[in-house]
Amino acid sequence: MKATVGDRLIVEGTYGGNLRREGFVVGVEHADGSPPYQVRWLDNGRESLVYPGPDARVVPGHR
Repeated sequence: MKATVGDRLIVEGTYGGNLRREGFVVGVEHADGSPPYQVRWLDNGRESLVYPGPDARVVPGHR
């Protein structure tokens, strides 16, 4: 998985009532675009450091 600042990270809900979670990548730790990513979540505006799992995907932002 590779991402750049401005891409969207989507994490699909995999357990019972968990819903999809979406956020924008606001920071990338490695020059090659590999995880972890600093993500600002759309549901609460908070930021967290994310190591995406197999239930996640990156959608390219506008470049």
